[in-house]
Amino acid sequence: MANFARWVPAFAGMTAMWVGGVAPGARAIGLRRWIPAFAGITRLAGAALIAAPLAAAPIAITNANVMTGAGTTIEGATVVVDGGRIRSVGSGPAPAGATVIDGTGRTVTPGLVVGMSDLGLDEIEGVGQANDTAAKKSPFSASLDVVPALNPRDSEIAVARTSGVTRAVVAPSAARDIFAGQGALIRLADGQDIVTRGRAFQLVELGEAGAENAGGSRTASFALFRNALAEAQRFASGRGREGNRENIYPRADTEALVPVVEGRQPLVVHAERASDILSVLALKADFPRLRLVLFGAREGWTVADRIAAAHVPVITSAIDDLPDAFETLASTRSNVGRMLAAGVVVGLGTSGGESTNQPRNVTQFAGNLVAQGRLPSGVGVTRDQALSLITKNPAEIFGMADTGVIAPGKRADLVVWDGDPLEVTSAPVAVLIDGVPQPLANRQTELRDRYRDLRHDTLPLEYRP
Repeated sequence: MANFARWVPAFAGMTAMWVGGVAPGARAIGLRRWIPAFAGITRLAGAALIAAPLAAAPIAITNANVMTGAGTTIEGATVVVDGGRIRSVGSGPAPAGATVIDGTGRTVTPGLVVGMSDLGLDEIEGVGQANDTAAKKSPFSASLDVVPALNPRDSEIAVARTSGVTRAVVAPSAARDIFAGQGALIRLADGQDIVTRGRAFQLVELGEAGAENAGGSRTASFALFRNALAEAQRFASGRGREGNRENIYPRADTEALVPVVEGRQPLVVHAERASDILSVLALKADFPRLRLVLFGAREGWTVADRIAAAHVPVITSAIDDLPDAFETLASTRSNVGRMLAAGVVVGLGTSGGESTNQPRNVTQFAGNLVAQGRLPSGVGVTRDQALSLITKNPAEIFGMADTGVIAPGKRADLVVWDGDPLEVTSAPVAVLIDGVPQPLANRQTELRDRYRDLRHDTLPLEYRP
C-alpha cells in the first residue's frame, strides 16, 4: 500500500479539475475524467486508506434526475453527501468546498439492494472448494453462520458493484436438513470490511426440497419444523438447558433458534406452493412472535390477500414463470404485480435458478416487470415501484431502513447511471457506498480491456500479479 504522502497529491490533482456551473470555491470532477482518476488512486493507495479521506470531504452530484426509491423523481436536483450520509436533496448549486460530480443528463438512484443472494459464498458453483453455500456433511444446521465463510475478494462482488449493487442479503442453502443456517447483510464496498450484520436471519427450506430433506414428505418437514421451534421455546424457558435426550436437534441448533421464536431474528421461509404458504402463515397461531419473511412464493399471487393480512413480506424472483415443478404450476410473471396490488411488501432477490442467480441482473428483472403491465392481461408495476423492489423494499424487509432511499439522513449509497437504470443498455458511471466513491473495475472489465484491441497476430499478454 502506498503511503499517505503519495496519495494526497493524486487526490488534490483529481479534485482540481473544473466543470462549469458550480458555485465558486467548489471542486468539480467531470464524470468521464473522474472515473479513471479515481481508479488510479485506488491502485495507488488501496481501499482501506482512501475510505476515511473521501468520506470526510463533502460530495455533490449536481443537475441530475434523482429517482428517490420512495416513489418520486426530482429533475435537475443536487444531492449533497457528507460524513457518509445524504445531507440534502434539492435544487441549487453545490456548496462551497464540495467535490462535484456533474450529473447532467444522468439519473441517480439509491444503491441497489439484492434481497437474497450467495455473494461472497460461491466463487465457482461447480467447484466444491470455492462453494460454501451448503454444508452437506455437517452435523449442524440452524447454528451454521455464513460470516466466517464470506470472501470479500469474491470476483462476483466486484461484478455486482460495477452493476450498481451496494448492499445484499447473503443466505446459505439447505443441505441435509430443512434449516440452512443464519445469513448476513453485507455492503459491497471495495476492501475487506463488508459485513454489516451477521446472524441477520434464519433460513428454512420447506416445499419439495424441504420435504426431501426431512424424509420424503411435507408431513415430515412440517412436523420437524414445528418440533424444532418447540424445542427452542423449551430451551428459552430454561426447561431444556440441562439437556434432553428426546431432542432431535443438537443444543447448538436449538440455541440458534431461540432468537427466532422470541422474535429477535427474522425467519425466512422458502415456500413456493400456495398451500405451503398458508401452512407457514398458520404457524403464527402457535408461535405468535415469529417474524416471517416468505422467499420464493411463486404461487403467492393466488393467496396474496392472506399474505397481506398477515403482514408478511415476500422476497421473490421477477421472471420465474414456468411450471417447472409441481409446486410452481401457477407461476406467472404477473405474480409480483398482483401481490403488490393486494398490499404485500415485495422485494426482489436471486433464487438460485439458472436464469436468476446473477445479482447484477436485478435492474433487468425489475424492468421486465414494468413491461409486463403492457402485455394483454398482464399485471406489472410502475417504474417507481420497480425501483423500490430493488432498493427500498428489500432494505426495509431486512431492517436496513437507513438505506435504499435518497433522502436526508440516509446512508449515502448512490448510483449515477448513464441512461435509464431499468434498461439493459444502461450502466453506472459512479457508485458511492457510505459516501465513498467505488472503483468500477472487475475481472470482466479487465479481461475486456486486455484483449479488446489485440491484433490477430499478437499473442495474449502474460498475466501479471
